[in-house]
Amino acid sequence: MSDVRIDDLPVRDELRGKTPYGAPQLDVPVRLNTNENPYPLPEPLVERIAERVREAARHLNRYPDRDAVELRTRLARYLTDTSGHPVGTAEVWAANGSNEVIQQLLQTFGGPGRTAIGFEPSYSMHALIARGTGTGWISGPRGEDFSIDLEAAEKAIAENRPDVVFITTPNNPTGNAVPPETVLALYEAAQAAKPSIVVVDEAYVEFSHGDSLLPLLRGRPHLVVSRTMSKAFGAAGLRLGYLAADPAVVDAVQLVRLPYHLSAVTQATALAALEHTDTLLGYVEQLKAERDRLVGELRAIGYEVTASDANFVQFGRFDDAHEAWRRILDRGVLVRDNGVPGWLRVTAGTPEENDAFLDAVRELKKEHSA
Repeated sequence: MSDVRIDDLPVRDELRGKTPYGAPQLDVPVRLNTNENPYPLPEPLVERIAERVREAARHLNRYPDRDAVELRTRLARYLTDTSGHPVGTAEVWAANGSNEVIQQLLQTFGGPGRTAIGFEPSYSMHALIARGTGTGWISGPRGEDFSIDLEAAEKAIAENRPDVVFITTPNNPTGNAVPPETVLALYEAAQAAKPSIVVVDEAYVEFSHGDSLLPLLRGRPHLVVSRTMSKAFGAAGLRLGYLAADPAVVDAVQLVRLPYHLSAVTQATALAALEHTDTLLGYVEQLKAERDRLVGELRAIGYEVTASDANFVQFGRFDDAHEAWRRILDRGVLVRDNGVPGWLRVTAGTPEENDAFLDAVRELKKEHSA
């Protein structure tokens, strides 16, 4: 083995001293740390995936549909059906996970000499991908309750004049949603500062108590809504993300997409999943009920809880969050320490998994109170 370190290599300055994104993958009975959907895909869907992939396999000697037209058409239909906002094929783009969608947006509208802003704590990949694309990163403010402080956010946009603005709703890791009026105000602030792309990251929106912000796209050509099939569709292993935006934005991101970036197998699998939307969204309703149960139980035990519109719950407060994380892990339950001082995050699992988690945090509270 070589003893050469990353910093011994001629890597870009903005990558020095950084660590890759990732959550611990530990072999424990209950894993509730990566916001995965705990329910395996139903057997009829598994069989349909096999059928579609088998058909795609007969043509693997050929490149896949470069523009993924059938998939984008079906995604547009899903967005239209679930939001009530008409979305056409030309307004949708798909890539390998929502992270590649974000990467393509930053490659197109960010890059060297340009900046992006996000309101933290929020999804850490926004900042990581910004650095990876040579885009300057600005950490915008949040309030004590983890909501976006509108006045402070507008001031930050006016002062920094970013090229890309990220608004994560529901927010990860805190779980709270951003009101539509706040998004509209930030969009207007961004356009007043300089024409900027505003990306609304709705990775968890299917779990929200409220509605999608897709209707805000109308008449706002610089607004983008990004989504994923990893969460609500229970397809984290598929790696399929997508966006909805003005057709000009879709045309623009194709300037940076790699040729044939979505494999025929990926497209076939996603299309099969979209045929079973009703069943998969039924699981979402179960998870929403479990999420709400976790919020109620955690508060009853005596923890502080951030209101959640996602499939996870942020809870605290701890004098030493990492020590609390370790003590919960000692009881066979893995949750997430996101580095938010005093707080941990737990993904809503099956009822049995959630019971195991609640037992663990009850014991932890008793220990602390003793």
